[in-house]
Amino acid sequence: MKHLLTLEQLSKEEILEILNLADQLKFEKKNGIEHHILKGKTLGMIFQKSSTRTRVSFEVGMYELGGNALFLSSRDLQIGRGEPVQDTARVLSRYLDGIMIRTFAQKEVEDLASYGSIPVINALTDYAHPCQVLADLMTIREFKGAFEGLKCVYIGDGNNMANSIIVGCLKLGMKVSVATPKGYEPDQKVLEFTKQYPGMFTLTTDIMEAAKDGDVFFTDVWASMGQEEEMAERIKVFTGYQINDTVLSVANEKPMVLHCLPAHREEEITAKVFEEHAAEIFEEAENRLHAQKAVLVKLMA
Repeated sequence: MKHLLTLEQLSKEEILEILNLADQLKFEKKNGIEHHILKGKTLGMIFQKSSTRTRVSFEVGMYELGGNALFLSSRDLQIGRGEPVQDTARVLSRYLDGIMIRTFAQKEVEDLASYGSIPVINALTDYAHPCQVLADLMTIREFKGAFEGLKCVYIGDGNNMANSIIVGCLKLGMKVSVATPKGYEPDQKVLEFTKQYPGMFTLTTDIMEAAKDGDVFFTDVWASMGQEEEMAERIKVFTGYQINDTVLSVANEKPMVLHCLPAHREEEITAKVFEEHAAEIFEEAENRLHAQKAVLVKLMA
């Protein structure tokens, strides 16, 4: 494992190694045990999309691991003024020990990894959100004890979250059912990937069909960053694609509900369901810190 660009690149064993290390680091933090594994190391954090959880969790994570984190806004870098990403990659590789980037195009992340000589972490692109889904998987195991035999349900836009949830859950032996409106399906590359898991994946426009016998439910906002101009149209298209009591009524006993946040209550999820599952959702948010610390250690130690 040289980089974390997508979950497709990781084997089941590598994902489990990250989750096991995340559990250990979480235990040590809760018990006041220092783990300065990255003492003297510096992570550059490039942000072309704004963030709450990503910035804070990576910055705190590097501090707790004994290293340093540099916040690099695209407004502050020459990359924001047209410098080729391959030049930025080669320059930053001479200063830093790792790069984390939160941006729009997956190709930008791939180019950083190709031209640089240090580890690159995808902290979100329009295609994938591997760090978030590692935290989701960590949370599922905490609450459910195991992965095998679970059915994960995703309702909403077939976006970066849907793409990474499908890949991560299938790799760990869970069934996945996705309900999206026509024309808003997950990426075609991900749909091709699912063919490796016959009988484990379902894509439908029918929310109740997807939800039946579900154990873990996911959703995301109807319009992601960069799609604000589409909001009025998306509200029309996605109305009804909501996690609510009706949807959960056909789930298995004691279903989990997860949300990557921020949540738009009464759009993709009702306020009632959100608050009833707040313990899971905010544990999921906390686990961004622990899962990402595990990734940092794997790549930079």
